Amino acid sequence: MIHLPLLDADAPDRFPDPCDALTEPNGLLAFGGALSVECLLAAYSRGIFPWFGEGEPILWWSPDPRCVFHTDALKVNRSLRRQLVGKHWRLTIDHAFDQVIRACAAPRTSESGTWLVPAMIDAYVQLHRQGHAHSVEAWDGSRLIGGIYGLAIGRLFCGESMFSAESGGSKTALVALARLLHELEFPLIDAQVSNPHTRSLGAIEVQRAWYLREVDRLVRLPGVVGSWADLTTQLWQPCADHRTD
Repeated sequence: MIHLPLLDADAPDRFPDPCDALTEPNGLLAFGGALSVECLLAAYSRGIFPWFGEGEPILWWSPDPRCVFHTDALKVNRSLRRQLVGKHWRLTIDHAFDQVIRACAAPRTSESGTWLVPAMIDAYVQLHRQGHAHSVEAWDGSRLIGGIYGLAIGRLFCGESMFSAESGGSKTALVALARLLHELEFPLIDAQVSNPHTRSLGAIEVQRAWYLREVDRLVRLPGVVGSWADLTTQLWQPCADHRTD
């Protein structure tokens, strides 16, 4: 029998201590509450995120260990470079947030269902409209072929999901995002839970206690609230960069 705190939808700041999360399933902390902008910002600023499926209540998590990318450690490796040979892709930021999140929610052959249920999509679209959530898009002409989205609080960026419609699309968007965030002095991208794909891209696991200390520090720093569309010119453009690692 699992006993979890029930959150009050009218009290967005009242989350349990993330260190009280269950070990099995790893990180499950509470249920209920709301997906309002205020509630989501309060959760992420405490190292907590929502994750649930269709027909389930809102579930809140803070796993241990935590998966992160260091923004100064993502590089274009030879494998990705070979994929990009002959490509004429371009990158944008905050130009197609709705398209990116809906592409991330689309069914995938390797998975059954999606955690990006309509209520979650609506919540993150609202975060984007208020200048807290952002997307990086990779284009082949007018066709969106990859992207990633997440939200920024202070100098913390919490990555949520990415997709590829063409091989290398999501990796290109992720590397571009990491390089931009590094320039903006965001040291981390939260990737939440480790898997073979994120590890292959350079993600590492850290202890939750360390991550929570970093969250507390980073969310207090001045951030960049509002549209990031004007930062598109600062994004790495893959066909203009010929270095390999």
